[in-house]
Amino acid sequence: MDIVVLAGGYSHEREVSMSSGSLIANALMKNGHHVILLDLYFGTDEATTFDEAYKKLSKDTYDYKVKRQIPDLNALRALKEKPSEMIGHNVIPIAQSADLVFLSLHGELGENGQLQAVFDLYDITYTGTGYIGSALAMNKILAKEVMTQYGIPTPKWEVLSKDETPETSVPCVVKPDASGSSIGVYLVEKEEDLDAAITDARKYSKDVLIEEMIQGREFSIGVLEDQALPPIEIIPKSGFYDYENKYQEGATVEICPAEISEELTTAMQDMAKRVFKALRLEYYARIDFMVSDSGDVYCIEANTLPGMTPTSLFPQEAAAAGITYNELCDRLAQLAADKRK
Repeated sequence: MDIVVLAGGYSHEREVSMSSGSLIANALMKNGHHVILLDLYFGTDEATTFDEAYKKLSKDTYDYKVKRQIPDLNALRALKEKPSEMIGHNVIPIAQSADLVFLSLHGELGENGQLQAVFDLYDITYTGTGYIGSALAMNKILAKEVMTQYGIPTPKWEVLSKDETPETSVPCVVKPDASGSSIGVYLVEKEEDLDAAITDARKYSKDVLIEEMIQGREFSIGVLEDQALPPIEIIPKSGFYDYENKYQEGATVEICPAEISEELTTAMQDMAKRVFKALRLEYYARIDFMVSDSGDVYCIEANTLPGMTPTSLFPQEAAAAGITYNELCDRLAQLAADKRK
């Protein structure tokens, strides 16, 4: 197949996206596909069709190492002639002439459903969840409201719009309502730290979510079609699973499959599938959980485009289920191709 791996974009998570995209592209090439890696934000002036892009832009191997520092979006905008354009030059026509687009995007445009809606309008086949499920999952407030309606336990929360002050007492979790990779997320244990955490979270979204802090263990479970994958336990060596701990080698211990009881495994897998259905997710996603010290299970959020390097959580879970990284990338591409049919 002719496949565009679409990564980067105008996002604080573009570094993670480019790293995932480069490794996805390599895996798909090893599986015999014609592949190009394209940056959503910048696009290209060198081609208007996939065939042209493949001749001019394709590589034998893509190699992009994620940087630990969150990207400066103002510096990114300065590199582009028309910085307000979120979809780069020739992305649409190249994508239209490919067999499919493998979405390796993280952050607002890419995970919030807007790009999926555009691709639907242009009849472009893409991997993963459509625009409805993407929009629901990306907005943490909407996702929690839907989960509550479906009886899925999630930590108590309140929403702060501009200039509002919180009613929730510490300890609590402060996070932007629409962001990923734990960017702008804070575990606040002291009252004097709360205002600073809220101020920083507002840099990344208009509304801020103040969430009850669950004391316990953190897990994640991937869902692939109708199959819940083995759980993975996430244990940061210090602090919590923030951007730095995710992408600093050796900063976090990840145990997969998690060393927990069969009863707890089944409970989380069943809940993951319920979340997948409630939020109208499609093909694959990763669902994050906290298990309290008393054994109660809470769903934190759903990720419609989880990280996709071989050492990312979702591919680790797939590997524990006997699905290699190359097989996983090929399967996700084939699911998208079947969707077109």
